[in-house]
Amino acid sequence: MASQDWFDKDFYAVLGVSKDVTPAELKKVYRKLARKYHPDSNPGDASSEARFKEISEAHSVLADPEQRKEYDQIRAMGSGARFTAGAGAPGQGGGGFEDVFGGMFGQGGQRRSGYQSGGGFEDIFSGMFGGGGFGQTSGGYRGYGGPSKGRDIVASTTLDFQTAVTGETITLTQSQGKPIKVRIPAGVQDGQKIRLRGRGEPSQDGGEAGDIVLTVAVRPHPVFERDGLNLRLDVPVTFAEATLGATIEVPTLAGEPVRLRVAPGTPSGRVLRVKGRGVDAKEGKGDLLATVQVAVPSHLSDKARAAVEALQEALPNENPRAELLDRARQ
Repeated sequence: MASQDWFDKDFYAVLGVSKDVTPAELKKVYRKLARKYHPDSNPGDASSEARFKEISEAHSVLADPEQRKEYDQIRAMGSGARFTAGAGAPGQGGGGFEDVFGGMFGQGGQRRSGYQSGGGFEDIFSGMFGGGGFGQTSGGYRGYGGPSKGRDIVASTTLDFQTAVTGETITLTQSQGKPIKVRIPAGVQDGQKIRLRGRGEPSQDGGEAGDIVLTVAVRPHPVFERDGLNLRLDVPVTFAEATLGATIEVPTLAGEPVRLRVAPGTPSGRVLRVKGRGVDAKEGKGDLLATVQVAVPSHLSDKARAAVEALQEALPNENPRAELLDRARQ
């Protein structure tokens, strides 16, 4: 994205949040909007797809403390100041970031565009860091009178949920340079930063080149959620299945469902665990955690209603909220 775009786009308004929104509130709002406008939830709806891209773009900037700070500073300059985008790849006009990179910085304070999908291979993944900052990113002298490091380039990419869980090699094409392939490791999380060493701005005095600091945004999944190395999902069961017990099928991220035993008398909220069906990453292997949700029928036939009333008469006359009320009085 060129700096001009940051003048023209109000990312806070796109997400419907205030400028002092906290990271936790921002993440909550983003997930809600992403689920609503995700292409999987709105197949064939071009307006929803466009809205989803706007939401993802806004979140990728505001969720990164460094980019958010810079964005606020650029917006605070007002309409009087303008930056010129650098030249992009052939056929791209004035450049600009597509799906892969959201922002690059060049010399003289200008923002340079020019990373998108391409070909070729070079494994340059050499470091992965958490969601925190990286400190000084503009180079600097390593010793008194020594050569300076080139500028770091700040960029971002958005991955599908499954790609982030299983890992994948993505291709990036530099506006001036050969295409490179970067291996995204399995288990990368939303907001995580990956440092690609030596792929930033060259040094002006013979020092080492800067790095590319790549921030990863992960699209939410309509069914699964990350919980560390575990994957969570809600599984509805009927009242009869929960009461009498049953064997049910539960989906997995890999596609093949697994069979789980629901014990008789299982309440809503009970978690059923499937070992080894979570995230398989360098740090270890997680589990699939299925939370049972008892589905209550909204419409009953006369025969079904009579059966439920007969069941109610046959059950012990107990108040399941008695203990709750007692604890509340303490």
